Amino acid sequence: MFKESIKMSWSNIIHNKMRSFLTVLGVLIGVAAIIALISIVQGVTGSITNQVMSMGANTITVSAMGTPLKQGLSQNDVNQIAAINNVKGVSPSISGKTSIAYQGNVMENITIQGKNQVYFANTENLLDSGRAINILDCTSKNRVCLIGQNIVTEYFKTESAIDKEIIINGISYNIIGTLQKSSGFSMNSNDDAVIIPYTTAMGLLGTGYINSVNVYMKNGDLSDETTTEIKQVLNTAFNYDSDGYSVSNMQNILDTVASMTSMMTALLAGIASIALVVGGIGIMNMMLVSVTERTAEIGLRKALGAEPKTIQWQFLLEALFLSVFGGVLGLIAGIGIAYLACQLIGAGFSIASYSVALAIGFSAAIGLLFGYTPARRASQLNPIDALRSV
Repeated sequence: MFKESIKMSWSNIIHNKMRSFLTVLGVLIGVAAIIALISIVQGVTGSITNQVMSMGANTITVSAMGTPLKQGLSQNDVNQIAAINNVKGVSPSISGKTSIAYQGNVMENITIQGKNQVYFANTENLLDSGRAINILDCTSKNRVCLIGQNIVTEYFKTESAIDKEIIINGISYNIIGTLQKSSGFSMNSNDDAVIIPYTTAMGLLGTGYINSVNVYMKNGDLSDETTTEIKQVLNTAFNYDSDGYSVSNMQNILDTVASMTSMMTALLAGIASIALVVGGIGIMNMMLVSVTERTAEIGLRKALGAEPKTIQWQFLLEALFLSVFGGVLGLIAGIGIAYLACQLIGAGFSIASYSVALAIGFSAAIGLLFGYTPARRASQLNPIDALRSV
């Protein structure tokens, strides 16, 4: 009898193709929206997290805004931070904008970054070709540089950039390496950047102070203790004026990103679920119309001995078929939309297993929830009253 109910439910869906399609469409849109939004947010989150991780989860960033008495960090301050027990290395960072030139071709507003060998040793996927800055480049203030991919494309389309000379602010620098192309969600794009030794950058940009330092830890579990020791050094350097500096822990940033994206995912999934509820209302509407149209059929079946439970199962299965079928199509559509969107915005693509289970499970639940009332109504029809409508 159950198999017969399945056959009759499916037969009625096939018989009313257009109405069934429009009903399925509501569920499809709701599920596709849930899958697409959750997957896109997850992809963007993964890309941002990878960028933060590439800077080092065991990294503490010190920004020195300076005070009227002290404009930034001195080399002695940096050395004191480097002497802290849990510190593996310290990378000062100097940055500014200037123009560069090669064979008379000038590029304006190029970012000049001053780094040292510690930065390259602790940053993954940075070099594309050539070598990194070493300790000798920094101590000797060598005029060497690494260039980003946009500069490589502009100046060296058909030849290698290594060992060529470019002019930075009127001074010749030897190219020792090229940088990999930054991803679409890179927090600090290097495509239009030139990296030189930080000691050389201080002279080039005319600054005697260091305004930013990346501190790399040996043990990330001791980040709080290390941060406290760094603040002690900075308090002494800035005469206990906390407005002169700020200290950021990468792990705290990761925790903040994870918390924000979790809230965003839940919010977007909730908004998308509204479309699924609307689809469920469409299922209920179709089933109520179907019950009205088939009143005579229901009365005849009950007069021939069909139990109310069998009638109820037939209509409930019909609602379940529509919702699950819409859920499956919505899953396929949502994955396709999410993949295309992630490709367009340059984010990583992944599908969370929980989102698939949520979408299919929710669509099935919607079918049962909104199909129950029409099914119950059909099962309770009085066969005599139903047959009078013939």
